[in-house]
Amino acid sequence: MTKAIRIHAPGGPEALVWEDVTVGDPGPGEARVRHTAVGLNYIDTYHRSGAYKLPLPTGIGQEAAGVVEAVGAGVTDLKPGQRVAYGTGPIGAYSEVRTMPADRLVPVPDGIADRDAAAMMLKGLTVQYLFRQTKRLAAGDTILFHAAAGGVGLIACQWARALGVTMIGTVGSDEKAALARANGCAHTIVYTRENFVDRVKALTGGKGVPVVYDGVGKDTYPGSLDCLSPRGLWVLFGASSGSPPALDMQMLAARGSLYATRPTLFSYAASRAELLAMAQEMFDLMLAGKLKPEIHQTFPLSKAADAHRALQGRQTTGATLLGWAGALRARSPGAADQTARVAGVAAAGRGARARTRRRRSPRRRARRGGRPPRRAGTPRSAAPSPHRAPGRASRPACPRARRPSPRSRGPGSRSRSRRNGRRDARARCPRP
Repeated sequence: MTKAIRIHAPGGPEALVWEDVTVGDPGPGEARVRHTAVGLNYIDTYHRSGAYKLPLPTGIGQEAAGVVEAVGAGVTDLKPGQRVAYGTGPIGAYSEVRTMPADRLVPVPDGIADRDAAAMMLKGLTVQYLFRQTKRLAAGDTILFHAAAGGVGLIACQWARALGVTMIGTVGSDEKAALARANGCAHTIVYTRENFVDRVKALTGGKGVPVVYDGVGKDTYPGSLDCLSPRGLWVLFGASSGSPPALDMQMLAARGSLYATRPTLFSYAASRAELLAMAQEMFDLMLAGKLKPEIHQTFPLSKAADAHRALQGRQTTGATLLGWAGALRARSPGAADQTARVAGVAAAGRGARARTRRRRSPRRRARRGGRPPRRAGTPRSAAPSPHRAPGRASRPACPRARRPSPRSRGPGSRSRSRRNGRRDARARCPRP
């Protein structure tokens, strides 16, 4: 018996029920996956509320990462123990363990953590099809992207920067504006106090932009159309504020022969070949350091209702993950090795700098109130220490202070021998 979030009737966050479920062996073409991290997406709220109809009762969630436990007949490109991730469903990611079609699972390369893969599969692949397929962007292009500080928006900021694209992003606060700019957004518009249409016109010299990426919907319509240059493209890929009114085609003609499209990830990643190609481009950018998910919130999977409340209350930025504390902190083997190497190099560097300061900075210590430097030819005991207790006699030099330790003798060990010799001498020569 395992646990999962289930929905028995559409409704608010309280409709999410944490309950026992039974997961059997995978059938032909399927794999059983134990999740390590689950992604939260706005489309999950549509499924929960009934805006997008699902047969009930049902699971929820379309994005997760985990480890393959078993595979069914006919599955040849996955094996037990392999790390995988997915972002194109089917529904049911809010679970500890599940079975699902194996052709929807993407192997996660070494060097990418499970938590990063879970945060990128739906949102990152969404940006991939928006920027590389719906409208193929090139260096020098200027675009408008609504909700630039959200989970998809921050990835779009980074991807635009990697492509050399000038991105204008709308956000809801100054804090979100700073976050979007830090991730590569060239210009930000705080729509709560600025008219985004006027600002876009001002930033583009009155020309407008060739494409608007709109995941907001109702609140940005018809302003998004007014931001387009003639023959521009309005890409409505979501509706976090609700669906816009039915589009009057005459509005497209009146604004300069505009185009409009309502794409979905599932259409662009319909085949396994398309899915793997899209994921490969995204993973390559992640491994090159050009894409990194901004994971700002994590919730226990059993508290998914709290995560939904925060998401719909616009209390989140970047990506939000559901899961288990240990798993959400865990990194991939490659990433862990890289972290260890970096930590080792950093520690070695700190040690070298500390030794350099001890050997080469006596006058600096003196200026800061430490022991004054010893002049050449002066016995070590003659240099008084300001830290010595008043009236205490200075320690006389030990005649064996420079005798090297027997175990430190050998080629290339002169400096080490001196250090060990002084340490051994201090151990043999008690204070008077």
